[in-house]
Amino acid sequence: MVLVKHNQAIHEFNSLDEAMAFAKELGEFVTIQFDGKEVVGVFGATGVANGKCPDGIDYSWKKRRK
Repeated sequence: MVLVKHNQAIHEFNSLDEAMAFAKELGEFVTIQFDGKEVVGVFGATGVANGKCPDGIDYSWKKRRK
């Protein structure tokens, strides 16, 4: 049994794959509990696209080499 906690709701899934798919579709902060472990975060979060972060801020980080 895999549990996904979102806000005050608890959703039960038969496999971790099902739980991860749900969490990715939800796109919000969740807690996934399985086999005595706990994983938290936003799964399937978007990354930098067209030079912008998901919140609209310009992405300007550059690796500097010496």
